[in-house]
Amino acid sequence: MKLYLAGPDVFRPDAETWAAAARAACHRHGHLALLPLDAAQTAAPGIFRSNLRLLNEADAVIANLNPFRGQEPDSGTCVEIGYALALGKPVLGYADSLRPLRERLQASGADTEGRFHDASGWTVEDFGLPFNLMLAVPLPLIEGRLEDALFQVAACLKPGSGF
Repeated sequence: MKLYLAGPDVFRPDAETWAAAARAACHRHGHLALLPLDAAQTAAPGIFRSNLRLLNEADAVIANLNPFRGQEPDSGTCVEIGYALALGKPVLGYADSLRPLRERLQASGADTEGRFHDASGWTVEDFGLPFNLMLAVPLPLIEGRLEDALFQVAACLKPGSGF
């Protein structure tokens, strides 16, 4: 199966080393990794189009939802997830922690009138989900790393799994 690996990992200082390890992990599980790093493009519009082509080619998406440059998942990853879902492709998300969003953000804000707010005063939704409901509801979520998600791909692709 062709798996598009979405996530901020392309920005890691060791991105090429990570990509080689991710490709090897996918191969061990019988899959072919499609990575944003596969694009030969260097300008933003070309990278965007190349990533969409890879998403179109993929059978499914595995998305790294770990916080990136803040408390939430990478915005580019969220766009890729939405695009894949709109195409009807299965998407599986993973993160080191699936603690509810409110618990993760409570340290940076105060409980006011029974509602929770972040450090800027914005209300934090409280559905007991680890991410905004637009990510947490449609995606099967795995607590762990890429390898953990790869172990779950087959189970999540079974009919009736919701994946």
